[in-house]
Amino acid sequence: MSQWAIKLSLFINYFVFAILLNSVGTVILQVQNSYGVTESAAAVLEAFKDLPIALTSFLIASFIARIGYKRSMLLALGFIGIVCLIVPQVPTFWMAKLLFAATGVGFALVKVSVFATIGLITSGTKQHVSLMNFLESFFMVGVLSGYFIFSAFVYDANPGSPSWLGVYYVLAAMSFAAFALLLVANLDESRVEPGESRTPIEDFGDMLKLSLRPLVLIFVVCAFLYVLIEQSLMTWLPTFNSTILKLPASLSIQMASILAVSTALGRFFAGVILARVSWFKVLFYGLFLAGVLVVLVLPLAGQTEDRVVVGWLDAPIAAFIFPLIGFCIAPVYPAINSIILSALPAREHAPMAGLIVVFSALGGTTGSIITGNLFEIFGGRLAFYFSLVPITVLLVTLYLFKRRTDEPLAT
Repeated sequence: MSQWAIKLSLFINYFVFAILLNSVGTVILQVQNSYGVTESAAAVLEAFKDLPIALTSFLIASFIARIGYKRSMLLALGFIGIVCLIVPQVPTFWMAKLLFAATGVGFALVKVSVFATIGLITSGTKQHVSLMNFLESFFMVGVLSGYFIFSAFVYDANPGSPSWLGVYYVLAAMSFAAFALLLVANLDESRVEPGESRTPIEDFGDMLKLSLRPLVLIFVVCAFLYVLIEQSLMTWLPTFNSTILKLPASLSIQMASILAVSTALGRFFAGVILARVSWFKVLFYGLFLAGVLVVLVLPLAGQTEDRVVVGWLDAPIAAFIFPLIGFCIAPVYPAINSIILSALPAREHAPMAGLIVVFSALGGTTGSIITGNLFEIFGGRLAFYFSLVPITVLLVTLYLFKRRTDEPLAT
């Protein structure tokens, strides 16, 4: 089977949903400008995105093979394309909530299907790790593109103008284009077709049993903590740039792209380095350096009160250096996902992917809501210092995960 078409399709699907999912930080800033909502109220948009991801993944992951991976991705792309066409027609805060709920449902279908499909089109752990890292790095390219696409529709002279909603027509067109590409791609799913003797209830029970394995339990804690860190930074960086570093609205969104660039590069280089160096060493030192960056760079954010910023060249150094934390933490997520998936037979990849998505979504919601409330109570600098706590705990859980990877999965 020629696999280039399905691989390209996976990359494009990830790209589209990367833009939609990670626009939450931009939309949080814009709903404050356009609809006058508070920071803590705007923070619930993360929950409207992540809770549907968690719920949908939990409900469908055990029997998504019955629906079909390709069919599930087509359903998600068509659905979100239609929703994007509706959004500009209803310029309200509640419509923004519904948009992210729809995005969450669609992404759950796509991510579980993509993670399960990787096992069908690769052979061996090395191929699996490599493709996973490249997919996740391309996801960050989508995030990066999203910042510039959205900022092109934001006018600094009137940041609350509803013109920014026009971006959703572009996203609708991208969704339908991705739908068309996937439609003509071939994917052989015969290896994971469920037996006629099994029922959906039995499949769901198997997923619950899988979640109780010690290695899997430690893994989901690692995934939860990582996404808590990443999403709290990614979601609130545009607001941090605007309120703390005093950047114009469009520039705040654009400069948040540095985090996406550094994360994409981190995952790209990890795909090369992890073939030669212990994954635990790479992840441990990366997290340690991330903590050092937080401690050294955030004090610089307090030295921008009198600076007038109109463009990239005027921006304070903190706006360039702090997002480099993405390079340091980038390898964590694809590495631990690949390790747990490659340890399982192909038929268990979908339920395991479901567990990954569920706990990732819960981590993203938790991090965003906590950070949003810390922003409102203590200000942006202290809110980002909070990331030191989950970074430290993640270092400990990764050590436990490493110890368990040397033991049989069933123990």
